[in-house]
Amino acid sequence: MDWETLYWPHRHWRGYGQPFAQGYLVKNGASRGQPRAWCTACEARVVLSYGTAYDGLEADPVVCETAVRALAAGNALRALARIVQVDKETVCPGLQRVACHCRAVRLDCWHDLPGSACQLDELWRFVPTKEAHLPGAKLSCDTYGDAWVWIAFAPVWRLVLACVIGKREQAGAEVLLARGAPGTDDAMPLCPSDQLPAYRPAWLHPYGEGSHPPRQGRRGA
Repeated sequence: MDWETLYWPHRHWRGYGQPFAQGYLVKNGASRGQPRAWCTACEARVVLSYGTAYDGLEADPVVCETAVRALAAGNALRALARIVQVDKETVCPGLQRVACHCRAVRLDCWHDLPGSACQLDELWRFVPTKEAHLPGAKLSCDTYGDAWVWIAFAPVWRLVLACVIGKREQAGAEVLLARGAPGTDDAMPLCPSDQLPAYRPAWLHPYGEGSHPPRQGRRGA
């Protein structure tokens, strides 16, 4: 991890937002194995991993990074655990930590993008088994059986603006458009889809409202 990636975190201090080389931070040993910096102005200390997915991580950061790269390459959790030579239950908390950090970064940085197109699609999966194989007691559960991954994809940047996991219902389309709209600017992008009827009313919530043009001329018989 590079020292130039360390920024002072406190908003009330005048050095907030300044990188390590331009601020008042100097190297100051380590804390629980993590390199630490000391502020010469306010005399406070901050670890190098502050604000990252590695902050407070007890496992080896190299192992965690290897696991994330293997997962991004399409490996399953069990195969991933064999690659990094740890138990599957040990990998899952680390991946959850990285996923939450990636979501926080996306919500903070990816907004008002001048996108001209946003592709909408759904991918069928099942949790933990197919709908037809579920026992009767679990057919009414939203988290079991057939699951659809709703995706809003910006092809210009190869960027997933929003993702929703749920049933193939109207609520899924509305949540997808509501999450994807903050990532685009005021102009409504071209949104090609598979013509699922749920998309048409879902567009009205983030991008406008439906209206009927006024009548022209006199009413007929």
